Amino acid sequence: MKANLGIKSHKPVSHGGIYSIPHPQLNILDFSSNINPLGPSPKVLKKIKNELNTVKIYPDSQSQKLRKKLQSYTGISSSQIVVGNGATEIIYNFCRAFLSEKSCVLIPVPTFSEYETAAALAGAKIDFYKTMDLKHDIEDFLTKIPKNGCIFLCNPNNPTGFLLSKHFLKKIIVNAKKKNTLVFLDECFIELVPNYKESIISMVKKDENLFILRSLTKSFGLAGIRIGYGLGNKKIISILNNIKIPWNVSSLAQSAAIEAISEPKYLDRTNKIIRGELNYLKKNISKLEIFDCYDSVTNFILIKSKLKSKKLKKKLIEKNILIRDCSNFRGLNENYIRIAVKTRKENKKLVKELEKL
Repeated sequence: MKANLGIKSHKPVSHGGIYSIPHPQLNILDFSSNINPLGPSPKVLKKIKNELNTVKIYPDSQSQKLRKKLQSYTGISSSQIVVGNGATEIIYNFCRAFLSEKSCVLIPVPTFSEYETAAALAGAKIDFYKTMDLKHDIEDFLTKIPKNGCIFLCNPNNPTGFLLSKHFLKKIIVNAKKKNTLVFLDECFIELVPNYKESIISMVKKDENLFILRSLTKSFGLAGIRIGYGLGNKKIISILNNIKIPWNVSSLAQSAAIEAISEPKYLDRTNKIIRGELNYLKKNISKLEIFDCYDSVTNFILIKSKLKSKKLKKKLIEKNILIRDCSNFRGLNENYIRIAVKTRKENKKLVKELEKL
């Protein structure tokens, strides 16, 4: 038996989370996963419990009720929405559908590593644009846009936490359109930007080269049941709906998602906490001589450390705290870590342990 050439060289990406370490414990304080600091709402948990009897029935393979609910939530027609078993499934399906050995891909780095891995698995030629804040390099970046290819963008960007304004995003989309190039825009953290107004989700109605990715994992704390969605023109969405595996999203995940987006005040409460705790963490960690915090707008902070990331991670695990070692992000090294924003009690414990280093 011989595997395809692309599969032979494929290496899965390492991520954070409690199962990324030996001997994981559920009670560890996980600052490595950037999910809603409040976790799922009580109403969502109750809904899941009440829907347990549906596990004996195959789920709706087209997620029709959820897509209708997302239509109301986003203002985008359900015919322009695809639902996935987490946002990552949609990234891989998108690359499988629209990239090939002839495709040229441009990815600003550092950013979420799965864009590169999924594009490479599809055989695409990948160019990287090193930048810690794309808005400062936008004019040069525009000159690098490939013809008949694809650009991957994350806004706000993971792991830097920087947000690109609508003004710059529109420039990228316009320039990409001139070169017949797709723009894959990951907005998985956009709802966790307090007072956010930079989403360009409405632009999928008219810009046929734009595809937007969203996640309910991050915004609504549903990491364990895997649920995400994408928005684009009808042709893109039709193809993605056709190639996804049958029953890709469980009935419990669909029900939980419907309940979650029916509770907009939960996000308001979350963002109020993020706004306060982001300031608390940055203020207190920046006081420590060995750390420099980046100016994040969302629920995580990239930190440059004088202590090597692997050593720092090991020391904190001994204190039952898990952080994200960012040394495997392309464009970063062992001097970078990332921490998620959590509740004040949890954040205080992290700061206390960092002060002891």
